[in-house]
Amino acid sequence: MRPESPVCPSLVAWGNAWLAGYVGLDEAADHVEAAGGPAVAGEVPLRKYLANLRADGLRELRLALPAPGDPLGLSGPASFNSAAVDVGQAVIAVLDGHNLGLLPAPDRRGSSYVGVRLEVHESGPVRHDLPSLAEAERDLSDAIRSATDALASVEGPAQSRPELGWQGGELAPGYPARAHRVSALATRLAAVLRLADDRGLTSGQAAARAAALRELDRAVRRALVAAHHAIFEPIRNQ
Repeated sequence: MRPESPVCPSLVAWGNAWLAGYVGLDEAADHVEAAGGPAVAGEVPLRKYLANLRADGLRELRLALPAPGDPLGLSGPASFNSAAVDVGQAVIAVLDGHNLGLLPAPDRRGSSYVGVRLEVHESGPVRHDLPSLAEAERDLSDAIRSATDALASVEGPAQSRPELGWQGGELAPGYPARAHRVSALATRLAAVLRLADDRGLTSGQAAARAAALRELDRAVRRALVAAHHAIFEPIRNQ
């Protein structure tokens, strides 16, 4: 599963909207499967799996968007963290008494069936050092300004860019307007980061741009995580 796949963000956004009472289970599952195809957790269809989790005390879903050296949203165990970093995304299901980690993988059966299989792992406790939506929005604005200043000094040949075709970042009903705004901006920036190209740059120029884009990437991931958790934030932080 590619890190830019919208499967985990969609599951968190629509799963939380369902848990908060803004949409029904069928609507939530339909949106998740529209993002990645038919979904199962282990061998259990997504709708049934989510219903089972709720019966077991599911309280919320949290998004993890880790990168090497930055386990954003993860709290162990080490084997799960390592697997999640390899995938680039995960969902943490917060239940009464314990948490589960869900990792998406392509589910191919035969020549025509393509869906998503969620691998289920044990997960550590919820991290409390993640940014609020307001903090993440400020950090993203600062990172955009810093990256703009840094990249302005890197002169290179003009290069055409393909159209941004990746879909994601759309939140579900129940999320505050600020979260929708932050998620949409972060998603567009994430697409731009994936298209960054060092061709035609000197080694020094490439290193300067890479440093600027690393900081922007970190801010983008933090903004997406915060936006997807904002449905449960106190109103004063939104």
